[in-house]
Amino acid sequence: MNAIIEVKDVTKAYASHIALKNVSLVIPQSSVFGLLGPNGAGKTSLIRIINQITAPDSGEILLNGHRLHNDHTKEIGYLPEERGLYKKMEVGEQALYLARLKGLSRPDAIKRLKYWFEKFEITEWWSKKIEELSKGMQQKVQFIVTVVHEPKLLILDEPFTGFDPLNANLVKDELLDLKRKGTSIILSTHRMESVEELCTHIALIHKSHKLLDGEVASIRKSYRTNTYEIEYEGNNISLANSLWGDFELMENEHQGEYKKARVKFTGQVATNQLLQSLINNVNVISFKEVVPSMSDIFIKTVSPLEA
Repeated sequence: MNAIIEVKDVTKAYASHIALKNVSLVIPQSSVFGLLGPNGAGKTSLIRIINQITAPDSGEILLNGHRLHNDHTKEIGYLPEERGLYKKMEVGEQALYLARLKGLSRPDAIKRLKYWFEKFEITEWWSKKIEELSKGMQQKVQFIVTVVHEPKLLILDEPFTGFDPLNANLVKDELLDLKRKGTSIILSTHRMESVEELCTHIALIHKSHKLLDGEVASIRKSYRTNTYEIEYEGNNISLANSLWGDFELMENEHQGEYKKARVKFTGQVATNQLLQSLINNVNVISFKEVVPSMSDIFIKTVSPLEA
């Protein structure tokens, strides 16, 4: 697995507060990497170190195998949670200025900005001042100036704040398209539904320590509880007759046209045996495994440490 970012035993402290303690991560190329954790976990400190806004007290970070240096800033696009547009400047003037700071020539910057402004349907705002735009419109401008120089690494801190569902989906689609084109993305968010939709890998940080990391699919699989959801037609006695020995009925309720039940394996029995037993007693409409969501995993992992 090729890595765009390697975080090696990074520690960072502010006065008496330890923000990060011996944190190590590998962020794969062309991935959407979710950086998760409660408020104050250390996520922003790590992001600020990758962006070279601050430096680690110990440890190091490599970008494409090389220790971070000043020239790497042109390869990174950073959208902070606290937005930084100048309210009194015209939209186009400011976007052009920020694009030039990332090393683009004026003609190239204008060409790329025109493409993005048309794509996001905000060309009529080019000569307006930032303060005249709605929060959602400002977010679009901020996103555009973050990606306009086509960074190899894109770091987004709560990028969907201020967007309505339609525009949030627009940005999600653009992120997936950037990933397909080879951009590596670090996404810091509290919205677990966005993690489910976008992220290929995640790391969970809490109280300065990394608690878990890896591929989303593998992590969810490791938290499986052998629970299955059944939608069926039939009476409760017939369903109960389907469950013997190594199965436990956890829920059973009538929802809409059909009944729904949750069944948990309590022993080493093949899924096919449960399904066959059900088919013999009720009319099975659907049968699927209940895999924990990232929200469930987040709560299960962090909650015991909050006590």
